Amino acid sequence: QIHFVESGGGLVQPGESLTLSCTTGRFSLDFYGVGWFRQAPGREREAVSCIDHENGYATKYVDSVKGRFTISRDDAKNTVYLQMTNLKVEDSAVYNCAVGPCSGRWYIPPDLPSWTQGTQVTVSS
Repeated sequence: QIHFVESGGGLVQPGESLTLSCTTGRFSLDFYGVGWFRQAPGREREAVSCIDHENGYATKYVDSVKGRFTISRDDAKNTVYLQMTNLKVEDSAVYNCAVGPCSGRWYIPPDLPSWTQGTQVTVSS
């Protein structure tokens, strides 16, 4: 299992922005698609977005974040970013990264032995 360290979360008001990062440190992501996932209290983990490692770094988003979130990657830094704008209360969750194909059923969270701590995003007025 490839472990990520996520960061960038925080407490913001509705309409504000945050940029999340997840990095593997020195483990190369050159050959991996990466997805962002989130889990709110009492809810199942859900996919947010993914970015391919080829195909022009193709990206996918769930409908609820399209037009508001942008995923990107910097393979030189083994880091994937999630720019989040116009945040809504319903975006509040713990956000995690995981490797996986950015195709097909990418929106199904991988069944990992464990998830890292992630980064908390809280949107509240």
